[in-house]
Amino acid sequence: MIPLIDAQPSMALDWRIGKINCKEAQQDLANFVCRDNIDCVDFDATLGGYLCNCSKGYTGNPYLNPGCRDIDECADNTTNTCVSNSTCQNGPGTFHCLCPKGYTGDGKKDGTGCFPQPPSKTKMIILTGIGSGLGFLLLVSVFFWLYKLLRKRKERMVKDKFFKRNGGLLLKQQTNEGALGKTKVFPAKELEVATDNFNESRIIGQGGQGTVYKGMLYDGKIVAIKKSKLVELNQLEQFINEVVILSQINHRNVVKLLGCCLETEVPLLVYEFMPNGTLFDLIHDPSSEFPCTWNMRLKIAADIAGAVAYLHSASSVPIYHRDIKSRNILLDEKYVVKVSDFGTSRSVATDQTHLTTVVKGTFGYLDPEYFRSSQFTEKSDVYSFGVVLVELLTGQRPISLDKTEEERGLATRFLTCMEEECMDTILDPQVREQGRKEEVILVAKLAQRCLHSKGRMRPTMKEVATELESFRMSDMSSGINVESEDVRSFEDMSAMISDTEYTWTNSYKSAFTSSSDTHPLVLSESVS
Repeated sequence: MIPLIDAQPSMALDWRIGKINCKEAQQDLANFVCRDNIDCVDFDATLGGYLCNCSKGYTGNPYLNPGCRDIDECADNTTNTCVSNSTCQNGPGTFHCLCPKGYTGDGKKDGTGCFPQPPSKTKMIILTGIGSGLGFLLLVSVFFWLYKLLRKRKERMVKDKFFKRNGGLLLKQQTNEGALGKTKVFPAKELEVATDNFNESRIIGQGGQGTVYKGMLYDGKIVAIKKSKLVELNQLEQFINEVVILSQINHRNVVKLLGCCLETEVPLLVYEFMPNGTLFDLIHDPSSEFPCTWNMRLKIAADIAGAVAYLHSASSVPIYHRDIKSRNILLDEKYVVKVSDFGTSRSVATDQTHLTTVVKGTFGYLDPEYFRSSQFTEKSDVYSFGVVLVELLTGQRPISLDKTEEERGLATRFLTCMEEECMDTILDPQVREQGRKEEVILVAKLAQRCLHSKGRMRPTMKEVATELESFRMSDMSSGINVESEDVRSFEDMSAMISDTEYTWTNSYKSAFTSSSDTHPLVLSESVS
């Protein structure tokens, strides 16, 4: 039996301050017992009174001075709930967890913690704009690069097309080399710059084959640039022929071909610049201030003959010029002659005696034997030179349309005067005044032999050059046979061809006006 134990009554100790609530108590601060950093709590709505408690984050006695003091949560690991990548910062009654730069959140373990901060709307707009701009620039750059690449490829294809059309492959074959032989190939851009895009003010001559411009290369060299007309097959052969032939020739009295350009719509040839025009200008232009003395005429004749003789016998392959005339004889700055225009010239084998071709040449200079037979020989060049020699002796043009048909050709008139022994009537006044009579007669006899109607009776160019050089070296040459066989008159071709079929090229001085005070490389026009 378990004894009964008397139960003791329980007690609850409670207390309060005063009989008024917090609101009323706080109005009487002198008697309000709560200290700093506390929360006032009403005890009971019926009984009244209030209590003092330390505010959250504070500790101490709320009734005694100095009241409740702040708790340093950052120093207490139990109260510090900041995540590891945040920084704890203590504050009055509380603490803060600060996230590092670029992160956002409350930084607390029981909160959101710290997470990467998303860009702001403005920043997003800026970044989006920058990204779009860079993307656009990249896209434009890609398209521009592709455009340049395609354009360059197209230009290359066009240049290759022009190169082939202008005879580049044919030129390679004829030079028998991978490159274009000794001929320099100029880029089209350099020649465009040299001529100011082929400005009309740079034109210094024109003819049947094209236009000649004065230009300056990148190295400062003044040149004459021949821009051919739209090339047809027959003209293309002439163009290539001229390049091939001039690339083989190195003679002081033959115009020098500096190079060519085949990558343009029409082929371009670059020559050394001849500032004093043509022999035709010098002989027939009465306004010329440079006197053409007898000694100068004799030297010019000897130099031309020497150059043609070189073409016939001294060059690696014999060359027939086929268009010797005063318009194709150029004058450099010292009035030294240069034979030019080899478009219709032909190389021949050493065992060949003639070329059978379509008749080409210039009326007044054309060998009558070649005209009849279509067989061009080295003596055909001799005949043409004979006409040039007569021009130097008489100062008259090779064809005079104002005369009768019988007297229209200079060669015919000259041969008639030689037969009738009235040479004085046809000689140029300067030749009569300055030249020794015996010397002039010898040169005239030589011209007569060059103009013989039968090619086999004419001297070779080597013999002509030798005789003319001997005339220059002495007052009278001995041992030269000045007697010639009967000479038939030049058969007047004007009876076979109407006047309207004559084609002439005006000289540079009469046809063009230029700011330059010099004369150019002048194109001459041939009739075929």
